[in-house]
Amino acid sequence: MNRTQLTTTADLTREEVDFLIKEAESMREARHTDDLKGKVVATLFFEPSTRTRLSFESAAARLGASIIGVADASTTSTKKGETLADTIQVFDKLADIVVMRQPTSGAAEEVIKYTKKPFVNGGDGANQHPSQALLDTYTIHREAGAIDGKTIAFVGDLKYGRTVHSLLYLVSLYDIKVVFVSPEELKISEKYTNLLKERGVEYEETEDLSEAVKKSDIIYMTRIQAERFEDPREYDKLKGCYILDANLVKQGKESLKVLHPLPRVDEIATDVDELPQAAYFRQVENGLYMRMGLLKYLSSNYNE
Repeated sequence: MNRTQLTTTADLTREEVDFLIKEAESMREARHTDDLKGKVVATLFFEPSTRTRLSFESAAARLGASIIGVADASTTSTKKGETLADTIQVFDKLADIVVMRQPTSGAAEEVIKYTKKPFVNGGDGANQHPSQALLDTYTIHREAGAIDGKTIAFVGDLKYGRTVHSLLYLVSLYDIKVVFVSPEELKISEKYTNLLKERGVEYEETEDLSEAVKKSDIIYMTRIQAERFEDPREYDKLKGCYILDANLVKQGKESLKVLHPLPRVDEIATDVDELPQAAYFRQVENGLYMRMGLLKYLSSNYNE
């Protein structure tokens, strides 16, 4: 395994995922290391982010690195017309590792043409969010004790949800079952159902959240994303179509766990927060350790 750049989960192997889960556990025990001492990590976020950007910056700091970055695209030369290719070539000279979020699908694959430095796609439009998928897989492993043998329900925006798309590539490496829960307008695309078929993963599609809760080990909730709709009226029609509350959670298995990539809007009621099934804030902490492990892994494979 000698990967230095991560743009997609599509080509990750089970061996790599299992390795990174162990690395995350190692980072959890260590809390702080000198693995990136003397390195500079650039976090370039041209689309709003709270958890991903701060998680990567915290991870870099805990590994001993210095951090430079962009948190507001309006303060950069992209507002003057600078191309993404030029931007990445500038930061290639300023940093040792680059983490980038960009609103255009496919942007990550484009920019790695211009840098050989360690690179992480922090999210590109509705396409991919690989570090989120890795921390989600790690969370399932920690919360459920294993990934093999579990039934995972994906709920909400399955059409535009890059976290769902990214995670499907990873969990389908294991022996699982999948339940897709969405309105017709936001159902999962054939690209991903075909992926499951190719990998021999059993799945079903439904609009009934209650039934999915009763048969699942993991509920992966997602918000209806206003920013992915060209017509605000379509968003207004679908927002709030699924709301998971404490009464509904209690209809599921006692061992049920609820995940969410966050931010949430109204799709998980706050009365779920205090239940032992609520894993989404633990998920945030898991993201810190997974991103520490990921930055260490990519950097260790790079030879200047």
